[in-house]
Amino acid sequence: MLIAFIIGCEIAFWIFVAAGLIARYPLRLRRTGMALLACTPIVDVVLLIATVIHLRSGGEAHATHGLAAAYIGFSVAFGHDMIRWADQRFAHRFAGGPPPWKPPKYGRERARYEWRLWFKALLGAAIACVVLLGCALFVGDFERSEPLFAWMSRMGGIVTIWFFIALSYTIWPKQPPAREQARTDAA
Repeated sequence: MLIAFIIGCEIAFWIFVAAGLIARYPLRLRRTGMALLACTPIVDVVLLIATVIHLRSGGEAHATHGLAAAYIGFSVAFGHDMIRWADQRFAHRFAGGPPPWKPPKYGRERARYEWRLWFKALLGAAIACVVLLGCALFVGDFERSEPLFAWMSRMGGIVTIWFFIALSYTIWPKQPPAREQARTDAA
């Protein structure tokens, strides 16, 4: 039941984004578009409420509750970036905007970009852990909440893997291919 609700929330998030961008660019209703885009955090609040209600009403805590917390945490941390990503492509396609921004591919700039992503992942994991802890406290039965605590270690694992990815770009920065480097040096 809750897994279907999580999927529904993800679909609702993208429906709000698409509706907001359609209103903003092809229909030229900027305020309406902004209002629809501003509704995307409501999806997270609805999912949080549904999760807490399910647990509070005696539902057994399991992996889907942890998934809901992870969705909320990472949606808060990366949601603005996802909306900006879609907005740039929509503006380019429908409003004659500049080409969308692309992340750097090489060198220190790429390493900096990877570290920014890691900090956002850290934020998302921290928010997810706070949501998990809040759900466990709200339920009040720590035995029934045991699976929620297991998700906290999963969040730590995700952040740790992401850390090593960012670190690898710092220690071994990816270099441009020889012909690209020659063009850069000639310019």
